[in-house]
Amino acid sequence: MPRVPVPESQKKAQAAAAKAGAVSTKKAAVKAEDLTAKRRLYMKKAVAHAKAHKAEAKRVKAMRATALKEGNFFAEPGAKVAFVVRIRGINDVAPKPRKILQLLRLRQIHNGVFVALNKATINMLRRVEAFIAWGFPSEKTVRSLVYKRGYLNIKGNRIPLSENEVVQEALEKKTKGQVICMEDLVHELFTCGPNFSQVAHAFWPFQLTTPHGGLKYKNSHFVEGGDYGNRETLINQFIERML
Repeated sequence: MPRVPVPESQKKAQAAAAKAGAVSTKKAAVKAEDLTAKRRLYMKKAVAHAKAHKAEAKRVKAMRATALKEGNFFAEPGAKVAFVVRIRGINDVAPKPRKILQLLRLRQIHNGVFVALNKATINMLRRVEAFIAWGFPSEKTVRSLVYKRGYLNIKGNRIPLSENEVVQEALEKKTKGQVICMEDLVHELFTCGPNFSQVAHAFWPFQLTTPHGGLKYKNSHFVEGGDYGNRETLINQFIERML
C-alpha cells in the first residue's frame, strides 16, 4: 500500500508545536530554578533574623545578670513598637479623638495597627486612650498576626499574604530589596527596623474578632479592672483571645 504523504500544513503545525513545547519546557525549567533560588534566600533571611533576635535576647540577659551580680539596678530596654486595638465604636466620639483614630487607621471596632513609639505617637495614644487597648507585642504575637490576619494593601486591594511573592511585589522597590518575604515583615515590625513605616502602612488594618470571654468593662482603665489603656506586655494575651 503506498504511503500517504503528510500535508505541508500539518508538517508546519507539528514543527511549530514542537518548537513551542521546547520553549515552554525551557521557561518552566528557568522558573523552577528561580523559585528554588528564591526559597533558599527566604530561608537564609529567616535564619539570620532568628539568630539576631536570639543574640539580642542573650545580650539583654547577660546585662541583667551583670547588674544583679554587681548589686546595681538594670533598666529594661524601652519598647519601640506598640500594637493598638480599637475597642469602642463610633458613638460619642469628639472631633479631635475621631481625627486621631482616623490618622491611626482605626476606623472600625476591633481593628488593630502597629505603631512606632515616639513622643508624638505616645501623645496621640493618650488622647484616644478611652477608645483603645494597646501594649508591647512579643515576637510570637507579631508572627501570629502577620501569618493569621495579615493582608497587604496593594493598589487599593486587600491582598492576603498567601506567599512570599506577594510581599516581594508590594515592598521590594519601596524598601530597596530589604523586605521580600514574610519573615522580613515580622523582623521589621518586631524590631522597629529602618523600613518599619513602609511595612506598617503597607498592611491593611488587622481585623480581629471579639475577644473570647468578652470584655470586662470598657469604660474603665485597665489598671482599674477595665479594658482600655496601656496593657504593656499583657496585650499579648488579649490579642491571643482575638485571633
